[in-house]
Amino acid sequence: MATKQRGRPRSFDRDAALEQATTAFWRHGYEATSIADLTRAMGIGAPSLYAAFGDKKALFDEVVQVYGEVHGAFVVVAIEEEPTAREAFARVLREAAGFFTEPGHPPGCMVISAATNCTTPEVEQDLRDMRNINIGRFEKAIRADVDRGELPADTDCGVLARYVAAVFQGMSLQARDGASGEELARVAEMAMLAWP
Repeated sequence: MATKQRGRPRSFDRDAALEQATTAFWRHGYEATSIADLTRAMGIGAPSLYAAFGDKKALFDEVVQVYGEVHGAFVVVAIEEEPTAREAFARVLREAAGFFTEPGHPPGCMVISAATNCTTPEVEQDLRDMRNINIGRFEKAIRADVDRGELPADTDCGVLARYVAAVFQGMSLQARDGASGEELARVAEMAMLAWP
């Protein structure tokens, strides 16, 4: 015998609500985005938010995962598709210049923006871990270039990976401060002049 579900059936588009939550966190950061902000942005009541997503932290965790798969995927794709780390990072920075400034979403990178002024230790740690995973990806790609002889044997792979991450993160903040895509593309080109 089938059991009846309690309460009213969900009457909203979960994916659309998740995208609206992403925009809210992206625009205001984790800490400054309240449950009231989220329900207003998502067009649902607090009980529906809790029933569908859990608490604010659980919703944010899902937002970050989906953001990485949808909006942030260009980083991983460039590293996988380009034959050298230099070409991959030139592409990552060039594409970031466009992505960080394109209309239709808040400027910059949501993972970087959401961490601004965040004092929730678990959220801070999760976002730090995400950024460090990317630095690890960068370092692995650079090390592969050293092994193939594309880069000098004495290249400090860790520092070069952090350099790329610092430029990427700085470009995100510059986009939030109003830098244009063209300006950031020139920053990307200049940054690659330091490549060994």
